[in-house]
Amino acid sequence: MATGSKLLIGEAERRFPVRLRLALPPEGLGSRRDAMIQWLDATCGADGWAMTPAGLRGVVNDAIAVYFRDATLAGAFAARWCRAGAPEIMEGAFVLRTDAPRLRTVAPPHRTPGRD
Repeated sequence: MATGSKLLIGEAERRFPVRLRLALPPEGLGSRRDAMIQWLDATCGADGWAMTPAGLRGVVNDAIAVYFRDATLAGAFAARWCRAGAPEIMEGAFVLRTDAPRLRTVAPPHRTPGRD
């Protein structure tokens, strides 16, 4: 692991008490990375999370770690981005889901009968 990565990891571990390790699929994150970052910024705030390499077997790019300020945000992240149901664990890391959760459909505006 590069010295720069070690510095990033050390800084993230000092700033954020909660860490999730995510096993990356063989094809990588692809466009999900951008969607994850947007979700993290919107949910945790731009300074409320960090992402670093977290190799499982000494391979730098087979896992990432996402750091959070509290366990509630980490749980929300796992519910949104990890496999549905009980998140699957592989060698100490959560496994990312391959599909997207169903989006909420917004109900049409309510109108009271007889009122305009």
